[in-house]
Amino acid sequence: MKTKADVLSIIAELKKLYPDGICSLDYPKPYELLFSVRLAAQCTDERVNMVTPALFARFPTLESLAEADIGEVETYIHSTGFFRAKARDIVGAARMMLDEYGGKVPDNMDDLLKLPGVGRKTANLILGDVYHQRGVVVADTHCIRISGKLGLTDGTKDPAKVEAQLRKVLPPEESNDFCHRLVLHGRAVCMARRPDCQNCTLRPWCDFFQKGVG
Repeated sequence: MKTKADVLSIIAELKKLYPDGICSLDYPKPYELLFSVRLAAQCTDERVNMVTPALFARFPTLESLAEADIGEVETYIHSTGFFRAKARDIVGAARMMLDEYGGKVPDNMDDLLKLPGVGRKTANLILGDVYHQRGVVVADTHCIRISGKLGLTDGTKDPAKVEAQLRKVLPPEESNDFCHRLVLHGRAVCMARRPDCQNCTLRPWCDFFQKGVG
């Protein structure tokens, strides 16, 4: 595992590479982020950002989504894949937020996990990006893969274990943006199929590279 100095150096380098460190999904309203993350399952953020403007123009309020015909929602999100389950979850979550949470996205893990289609990754993203809670770790596939290569985790692929291990080593005020930056790095440099190790400035701290794998 990395020393505290190593962790801070990795954080600093990622900040240099990706100063913004923000979510790549477009959303003017908190509930739109929640639904966009649901749509992003097994789909690219780029595709989701192409689909959501028309969806949210047709259903501009949480109330309109809660009352929406699921079949009509399906037509707007068809290209994101698994559209039937996603449409059902979006309408169901909209109804639940209106009925049980005063029309607002819940601000705690327990209530977020009660919403249809919401798991820990989505819940953590909401807590970090919408409510700016410290110590949030969004353990998506990029985060899991790259944190393992760097030696920030023990290499486990279990999202819950990655989340717990990263919480122990990352400064709470840095963790949410750190995860966003790993996503950006995973798309630009440390790709799953062919990581570009020779052009990666994280090499000095990367166990994967130091072992001669990259």
